[in-house]
Amino acid sequence: MNKTIGFIGIGNVGSHLANNLLKSKNNIYVYDKNIKSYSNLINLKNKPCKNLEEIAMKSQIIITCLPSPKAVKNVIKTISKYLNKNHLWIEMSTTDKNEMIRLSKIVNSKGAKVLECPITGGEHRAKSGNISILAAGNKATFRKNFPILSLLGYEILYCGKIGNASILKVITNYLASLHLLGIGEALAVAKKNNLDLGLTYKAIKVSSGNSFVNETETKVILAGSYDVGFTMDLVNKDLNLFRKLGKNLNLELGNYLSKKFKHGMIVLGKKSFSTSVVKLIEENEKIKLRAKNFPKQLVDNNKKQKAIQV
Repeated sequence: MNKTIGFIGIGNVGSHLANNLLKSKNNIYVYDKNIKSYSNLINLKNKPCKNLEEIAMKSQIIITCLPSPKAVKNVIKTISKYLNKNHLWIEMSTTDKNEMIRLSKIVNSKGAKVLECPITGGEHRAKSGNISILAAGNKATFRKNFPILSLLGYEILYCGKIGNASILKVITNYLASLHLLGIGEALAVAKKNNLDLGLTYKAIKVSSGNSFVNETETKVILAGSYDVGFTMDLVNKDLNLFRKLGKNLNLELGNYLSKKFKHGMIVLGKKSFSTSVVKLIEENEKIKLRAKNFPKQLVDNNKKQKAIQV
């Protein structure tokens, strides 16, 4: 049975998720406060909703993919009065665990159901539909709506109660930031020792030091574009969420990372790509970390894979 789905947040990642929904037979409505974002959508059969109230009244399932906990809070504050037992809210943003729990209780109080489903894997995999989804909430609700999630992602992990998925997403984003800075320093050492950086990339890829970040973001660093579609303000937001989760721990690396990326945001701008933190290493060491035959943009050339629960 086809569903009526409202998608809120047509940003760098949200536009790709919305497009994957628009390829399905479901009835899709969209809303973003930036009307220019609609130009990124395909097969848009329904006119974009004029406001949040309209999308809430027209949709059975409401999906949010927004840049900050504050943005999510404002959306729920507006649409909650229109929610009832026939609604499902799927939250796909990277957000604060406590705020997610609080908002889910508000939505539940209206009789509506909630799934917390942040995504991980990069903008290129969001586009292909092969991104990973960390899903939390009532297990029966998760099972019932797996077909909807399967339109958006490939590997889908059920994480238990609301809040768990947000914690795990923040942890994985922290690790990605850590790997990114480590790769920058590793490439700098290779450069200083006159190694070909294309060869260095291949050596890391086949070694125990490899990572998803190396296999993706290193490519656009070596190409000189740094284009990952993820910006400094977002990585700083996520690192702050990580430090908040570990506020009673001595997070030496977490605090160091936060300092480095905050400096990067000040020097390079909040909308510069997160990978641009490596530029600071290049500038400090007066080197260029470049190699031939690397793509300026990341592309997932794999066809949409049939979703699996992992």
